[in-house]
Amino acid sequence: MLITIASGALLVMASGIGIMFTGSRFFDEVKGLFSVSQTAPEVDVRSLVVSQVQGASELTTAVFTMEAVVPTSQDRTIAGYPVGSTKLLYIAYGEVRAGVDLGELKVEDVNIVNDTIQLQLPPPKLLDSKIDVSRSQVYDYDRGFLGLGPDVAPQLQMLAQQETLKKIEATACREDLLQQANERAQLVVSQLLMTAGYKAVEVKTQSPANGVCL
Repeated sequence: MLITIASGALLVMASGIGIMFTGSRFFDEVKGLFSVSQTAPEVDVRSLVVSQVQGASELTTAVFTMEAVVPTSQDRTIAGYPVGSTKLLYIAYGEVRAGVDLGELKVEDVNIVNDTIQLQLPPPKLLDSKIDVSRSQVYDYDRGFLGLGPDVAPQLQMLAQQETLKKIEATACREDLLQQANERAQLVVSQLLMTAGYKAVEVKTQSPANGVCL
């Protein structure tokens, strides 16, 4: 009698273990049906290139400096007749920066051909022009005979500075500053990409937009 009960107990225990194992496999199979497989992450190389290059923002690659002597004048008139004239002679030191605005770069400007990254730069442009006021000065200020000319020194100086900017920008354009900026930008961006780990790089430039240099 004891043997029979023991055998029954063993049978029941064995049956319970069998159910436990079967249940474990069952839940594993169900879990497998609903599990989501994870694929390897993909990297958009073109977007990555744009992001890396845009970090340089406005890339100044050429600077033009010059000294200009700019005369300005203004007359005093009464009833339409000049009675005096004021003349101001201004010596100005100006600077023009040229380069490319890498913030304008788009994903469409990047292509990958046979493991070679091809990138087209935005057109070059004049990024900034300014007067170095610490080095510039009024060389001569003359209100004419009996000082009858109008006392307009600040206005004439401002006019001289405006004319100086126009003059140095025009001279910079004649000296092919934009072409120099293009060539140097091509070199700098190529080196930037190769430093970032890209082996084969082709950087293309564009001609300046119409109206940049008049």
